[in-house]
Amino acid sequence: MLPRRAAMWALGAYLLGLSLIALWPVPVDQGASDFLTRSLRQLHRWGVPPWFNYSAVEMTTNVILFLPLGALVTRILGPRLWWGGVAVGFLLSVLVELAQLVFLPARFPSVVDVAANTVGALVGALSALLFMARRGTV
Repeated sequence: MLPRRAAMWALGAYLLGLSLIALWPVPVDQGASDFLTRSLRQLHRWGVPPWFNYSAVEMTTNVILFLPLGALVTRILGPRLWWGGVAVGFLLSVLVELAQLVFLPARFPSVVDVAANTVGALVGALSALLFMARRGTV
């Protein structure tokens, strides 16, 4: 498990990267959406179920994007405050979506993104809690 100081540095680097992704003036997948659409069509021809579509990929990436946040905040706050990783994930997600609404007209804020981001933070926080418990640091 990362020492607490290292987790703080990792959280700072993560937040910088997240800021770039979340506050980029245009959707970060804008250049890749045609490629992704063609790839999904091909996957569907190969038998991948139709429910695995662009929305499913986007939601999954939002969950994955917030896993480190929940894990790092939980590591920093400790096991008794593991839920802080989830709370920070939710609050940060709401702030990002509000910033996109107010300042970035080419971006599309979404309640679904907030939910997916919060689920990611929850999974990250629970994973960190489980890891700490297995290491005997709970």
